[in-house]
Amino acid sequence: MKNFMGKDGFTWFVGVVEDRQDPKTLGRVRVRCLGYHTEDLDRIPTADLPWAHVMNPITSATVSGVGQTPLGMVEGTWVVGFFTDGEEAQLPMIMGTLPGVPAFLPGKTTDEYGRSRSASGQAGFEDPLGNFPKYTETDVNRLAVNEKTDGAESNPHSSLTLRRADVDTGVSVADIDEITSIAGQTGTVDQRTGIAGSGSSIINADLGGTWDEPETTYNASYPKNHVYESEGGHIREYDDTEGAKRIHERHASGSGYEIDNDGTKITRVKKDNYTIITADDYVHIQGDARQTIDKGLRVFMNTKQEAGNNYNIEVGANANVTVQVNKGNINLLALGDSDINLKATADLNVEVGKNFNVTVGGNASETVNGKKDEFVTGNNTKTGARIDLN
Repeated sequence: MKNFMGKDGFTWFVGVVEDRQDPKTLGRVRVRCLGYHTEDLDRIPTADLPWAHVMNPITSATVSGVGQTPLGMVEGTWVVGFFTDGEEAQLPMIMGTLPGVPAFLPGKTTDEYGRSRSASGQAGFEDPLGNFPKYTETDVNRLAVNEKTDGAESNPHSSLTLRRADVDTGVSVADIDEITSIAGQTGTVDQRTGIAGSGSSIINADLGGTWDEPETTYNASYPKNHVYESEGGHIREYDDTEGAKRIHERHASGSGYEIDNDGTKITRVKKDNYTIITADDYVHIQGDARQTIDKGLRVFMNTKQEAGNNYNIEVGANANVTVQVNKGNINLLALGDSDINLKATADLNVEVGKNFNVTVGGNASETVNGKKDEFVTGNNTKTGARIDLN
């Protein structure tokens, strides 16, 4: 083969991929080449076309699985390359793919202008499976083109339409009720402003309300949006449009994330989400955090039952911890011969709407360094084997 790999010049071809089921799994495809193969499938069926090797870029090692897998083409892709065996034209090598504006869809006999394709509607130089192309428009991804009419998107990508319809709005934020006055001989507790007795206060918080998931800031300008879309609908965008720069990655199911022009990140998981960290985890939120859970929440720590693995919550000065149950119970359990310790350096105020029941399995002691006032509007009964009053 004196003409091997262009020694005496290259023999070029342009063709269409008709088969990519390479039995050697090398990424090869069968190509029907213009000027070398007829479109008549009876004369040259797809199975008789030569297998074409694919040339990878220098950024891909293409050895032992390292680098990019050469599996981007589909049936119906137009390609350009050369024959490594020259005019014998049996060993094609593909250098790249060619976008265009298809005039026909697979199996169609006429285009939008009424021009004839073939009498049978099935011929070579097209996808024999009838999948590609899908549109009689530019082969460049709609997300990259962003065709507009009078300033509005005229042909939006289906994923964009679904994302806009999937935006969460009106998500509730925890709405803590105001603490009403607690009547007592030591004073009253006014609405969030002061607990009489020590002068301590409850700082007003951001109460209730809702928040909305931001909509995508997609506003791509051709040719600034660099898009990859797989045949199954997975999408990756690197949008360099001035004033609308974004990074977007989306699974066909709708799970994905987007980082908009100002750095805001929106993440959506359409089903379950698992995060596994084999070492330590550090999270620093420099603003507020809001978490809304439609169903339940369970936290389990110290699964190894080792001493010292504590659950610690510390709140800085001039802030409060509020736990509110709108309808239900608050249960605090210390099992396995454990203590519950409660300490207030100022006042401890308790309001009970109905009964107050305390059961002590052992002894009970009470120390009051100041005076103690007890007011009972009903009966006051004390029962014991012996009652000492000093």
